[in-house]
Amino acid sequence: MPDPGGADLLLPDTIAPLVKGTMFRHFHHYSSIGSTNSEAMAAAAAGEPEGSVFLAEEQTSGRGRGAHRWASAKSDGIYCSVVLRPKLAPADALLLSLATGLAVSMAIEQVTGLVPDLRWPNDVLLNEKKVCGILTEMNTEPTRVRYAVVGIGLNVNQTDFPAELPDATSVREQAGHAWSRVELAAALLKSLDREYRELTMQAKRGETQANEPAAALLIPRFEQHSSYARGKHVRVEENGGYEGVTEGLDSRGFLQVRTAKELRVVLSGGVRPLD
Repeated sequence: MPDPGGADLLLPDTIAPLVKGTMFRHFHHYSSIGSTNSEAMAAAAAGEPEGSVFLAEEQTSGRGRGAHRWASAKSDGIYCSVVLRPKLAPADALLLSLATGLAVSMAIEQVTGLVPDLRWPNDVLLNEKKVCGILTEMNTEPTRVRYAVVGIGLNVNQTDFPAELPDATSVREQAGHAWSRVELAAALLKSLDREYRELTMQAKRGETQANEPAAALLIPRFEQHSSYARGKHVRVEENGGYEGVTEGLDSRGFLQVRTAKELRVVLSGGVRPLD
């Protein structure tokens, strides 16, 4: 529902009862912090349990994918990082970002009625503008992920953005009024809990059933919620840059792009639409 006004702080005592029954039971809240991801990664290295949530009212050094800066206006957005210890191989780590994108999309639609679009691999869009970014960092061994931190920056009530971010937007900007950050944060964590449990259940089943890998259900659902997955004319910022038309995700979750010469797999580059 729209923001009823008054304090809308993402306090543990406020959020925890709303997500009871999920994996998220340990909460850390900061009035101001450099980066929730940096704090969560350090805590994970020191043994912080899976399901720990780091929430901030403001980030002074918020980071996006590829070392991009993330603008974090105080108490206007949701700046959140969660500690995960998935039973996944490092090669499957991309699936965490895809699952989180779906979780964010589902939460926004559930609470506001707005229908987001997903841009591979980690952007959530409203009307072709970025409303949320996802940053996944991890510590791995050759055959397993020791721990991962998924950071989510969701623009909720911002009305002004830095000049260098012309393609940014917020839920408020798109809906025309403010929203409760508490309600959105709770919906987001509950949605992420569902997506993560499904992903890790698939991974566990995939250990014994080769025809049912961790991505079996996730990838088709991501494609259904992404206009970028198929038939989109794009430019890929990778290997000097190239253009082509998207042809879906491969079995590992990487985007495929058909150029004039060949079918290429995007491994890490940013993807932007071409008119």
